[in-house]
Amino acid sequence: MILLAATPIGNLGDASQRLRETFETARVIAAEDTRHTAQLLRKLGIENRPELIALHDHNEHERAAVLVERAAEEDIVLVSDAGMPTVSDPGFRVVQLAAERGVEVTAIPGPSAVITALAVAGLPTDRFAFEGFLPRKQGERRRALAALAVERRTLVFFEAPSRIAESLEDLAAEFGETRRAAVCRELTKLHEEVKRGGLGELAAWALEGVRGEIVLVVEGAAAAEISPEVALAEVQQRVASGERLKDAARAVSEATGIASKELYAAALAAREH
Repeated sequence: MILLAATPIGNLGDASQRLRETFETARVIAAEDTRHTAQLLRKLGIENRPELIALHDHNEHERAAVLVERAAEEDIVLVSDAGMPTVSDPGFRVVQLAAERGVEVTAIPGPSAVITALAVAGLPTDRFAFEGFLPRKQGERRRALAALAVERRTLVFFEAPSRIAESLEDLAAEFGETRRAAVCRELTKLHEEVKRGGLGELAAWALEGVRGEIVLVVEGAAAAEISPEVALAEVQQRVASGERLKDAARAVSEATGIASKELYAAALAAREH
């Protein structure tokens, strides 16, 4: 069996009793950084000394098969440096292969930087999308943000402190300076900070320098004030450009708030006339 174990994202007190018990009995742990995990075991007072196997972005593809083969016979605990494995961290290929081969996978729930930031940001939590890290190069980042500008769900990003100022500047340019956001820094740690404001305001604030691990939460786009006739024309234009009607109706619905079923039906009716 593969056991995906969530580890603390900062505060060691967030290590669950189940996690501690798992570490105490584990024979094999696949870890993003074996030195980091060995240190975590010591800090938690774990006396058990399991076999530690490195599993990171550079070797996961080649090591996945070996781990899954072993997991068919014995339990393999899989951890990243912080939070839940596979979420912008190693582990996905192992889980994918285990599922393909019928090897059981379970999780030991625990801390999550994504959910923690979303909870404290003060922005809508009923619908959200996790986008991971933005592209490093500005051109690619701006194109990615332009595609997300009409996304109505709350957006959650990871970002490095060295790039947060320029990313906020690009977000303000693509989403508008008044779009609400929250920079969540050093979550669960001693110097935890949540800075809320418009993207333009936050971009100016970040120029002074921001330290620590960062999760950025950004408000979704407001539904565009657009008439059904204009929305229908947009659907028809997308279809004429090669999109499937169903996909075009869904995309325009997300941007305008008009039900996709209504747009789909209106487009079909327009064809008949």
